[in-house]
Amino acid sequence: MSADFLVEIGTEELPPKALKTLSEAFKSGIVSAFQKEELGFQGVSSFATPRRLAVVVEQLDEQLPTKEFLQWGPPVKVAFSDDGSVTKAGLAFAEKNGIAVEDLRDYIANDGTQDKLCKRIVSEGGFTQGLLDRVVIDALEALPIPKRMHWGAKRDEFVRPVHWVVLLFADKTWNYPVLGVTAGNVSMGHRFHSTGPITIQSPSSYADDLRKAHVIADFEERKALIRQGVTEAAESAGGHAVIDEHLLDEVTALNEWPVPLVGSFEQRFLEVPPEALISSMKEHQKYFHVVDAQGQLMPLFVTVSNIASREPERVIAGNEKVIRPRLADAAFFYDTDKQHSLASRREQLKSIVFQEKLGTLYDKTERIADLGAYLAPAVGADPERVRRAAELCKSDLVSEMVMEFDDLQGIMGRYYAQHDGEPADVAEAMIEQYFPAFAGDRLPETATGTAIALADRLDTLVGIFGIGQPPTGSRDPFALRRASLGILRILVEKAIDLPLLETLRVAAGRHTGLSVTEGLDKQVLTYLLERFRAWYEEDGIDSEVFLAVQAKALDNPLDFHLRVQAVHRFSRMPEASALAAANKRVSNILAKAEGALPPAVDQSLFDSEGEKALLASLESVAAKVTPLVQRRKYSEAMQSMAALKSPVDDFFDQVMVMADDSRIRNNRLALLRQLRDLFLQIADISLLAAK
Repeated sequence: MSADFLVEIGTEELPPKALKTLSEAFKSGIVSAFQKEELGFQGVSSFATPRRLAVVVEQLDEQLPTKEFLQWGPPVKVAFSDDGSVTKAGLAFAEKNGIAVEDLRDYIANDGTQDKLCKRIVSEGGFTQGLLDRVVIDALEALPIPKRMHWGAKRDEFVRPVHWVVLLFADKTWNYPVLGVTAGNVSMGHRFHSTGPITIQSPSSYADDLRKAHVIADFEERKALIRQGVTEAAESAGGHAVIDEHLLDEVTALNEWPVPLVGSFEQRFLEVPPEALISSMKEHQKYFHVVDAQGQLMPLFVTVSNIASREPERVIAGNEKVIRPRLADAAFFYDTDKQHSLASRREQLKSIVFQEKLGTLYDKTERIADLGAYLAPAVGADPERVRRAAELCKSDLVSEMVMEFDDLQGIMGRYYAQHDGEPADVAEAMIEQYFPAFAGDRLPETATGTAIALADRLDTLVGIFGIGQPPTGSRDPFALRRASLGILRILVEKAIDLPLLETLRVAAGRHTGLSVTEGLDKQVLTYLLERFRAWYEEDGIDSEVFLAVQAKALDNPLDFHLRVQAVHRFSRMPEASALAAANKRVSNILAKAEGALPPAVDQSLFDSEGEKALLASLESVAAKVTPLVQRRKYSEAMQSMAALKSPVDDFFDQVMVMADDSRIRNNRLALLRQLRDLFLQIADISLLAAK
């Protein structure tokens, strides 16, 4: 037998940015609990609105499954004495399990190692309703709520005060206490459109019962309606709504009965950079901005009301009245900021601490300027332009606009640099210093911006490691992992040939008072290159490929990446497995070699065709491989080395390497060393044999 199950937790308005996460976690907790009890069900749905979290489980088993398990007792030699009589241990097992003493020998089984007393116990499954309250309470307690609150005189705690709970199963209402409220079958509809409490007829009717009370309970359905409504509203006004997914989720979490409406603002505000207007509309009012066919911001916005007003024009007027002073503030900040150049704001950076032991933001810009100028030739930039951009790159942080809208850092810096008459690449560097900001984000396009982006991140990495505060598994306050991946992406995707060890030494030299100096460059380099591991895992490249290249102890990320790509392609070739195993065998043999090996192979000491063929093949392949390696054509080089499989196999089939004659033995070892060195020009492929 099975039946539908419903639980709804009715609250005061839940935090909108957390609603989706809370809903998914609540559903997961309920499902996990039922699965743990081995209860079957056909489907599960979650619901979330500003005032409720709910889960419906379809066709949930009404009874827990019958379970069988073995109750093991003492070993037979302990349960029975030598004369066959039952010992105290045997008597205790018999009494505990309701077994007649004379029947004990009928309860012997082998546990895989020895014979023991054993009784098979069958546990009849209880009824599912007996665990419903515990399942719900445990799921609620497990929700990711950073700070819980309690209300009134109650001791129960939750993210918001709980006002009602609905708990239905098997056509019955279960009046269990949950968070200080007795569960029932009564819910609440829309705060304004509903006429009071509503009775939920059954779990299957839950969504329809609420819809009649002007509540669209399904988060995804509501989200789709808002997306469609906002799009159509903007189109009706002659524009195109730009829908940010995070904002859409937040607006969905703020509404139970969404009604999109179009409002407008004065044309004069369009003189302000559009990003500032958009930020103000988005962050403060949760409005969607509207653009024209050319992507230019229009003096329109779309708001989503949580009420179907009989006079929507009054709702629109109210929203227009609210946004006007916000936009006026943005215009005021912009006009005020333009009265001071970015260069003139540098002095203010001296009062802003970047990190207690690493100085102020002013100090950081000085270091970025020096390091950026050093990097300029490698990225094809003008050192003086880089130095100028570095000096200005943090000045917008003390502007009125960025202090009000911190998400505009860099964006406003570019506008202010353009207003100040700075060169175009210097202005672009103001925003490009932050690229890439996240996985998949764009890279800096200008050489000046590239140099600043690298210098800023490298300076932070060296500084934080240099004061002995590297990131841990759970703590990375300066986002060094993200900074490291940004450095690697820039160097690899823009094909920048930059040895990092010397660069890191230069970066460290710009700092004063670092507590960690010995081996700092290698420590940071290791951390940086380790970020490649996760990168390659996402690309489906085996960790053994990464380790094969890492064994070369390289410090050039671009070169490292090219080798990894080549080894990855090689690892998929049919010859790869045998050659990797052969390299591993050769490595082990050479490790056990005693004394110095001859610098060259003496062909006069050969006594088999296998030796001759291998040397000839090595010389032929090396002639092709060496120039390819010099030009970093690693994939082509490894394809050429694949031709060594047959001569290597033949050599080991025909030749006893560790011959009794030391001259012959060492000559053969020298031949194998030549084979090993050829592959080591690119990577240690013996590590591929660990797969």
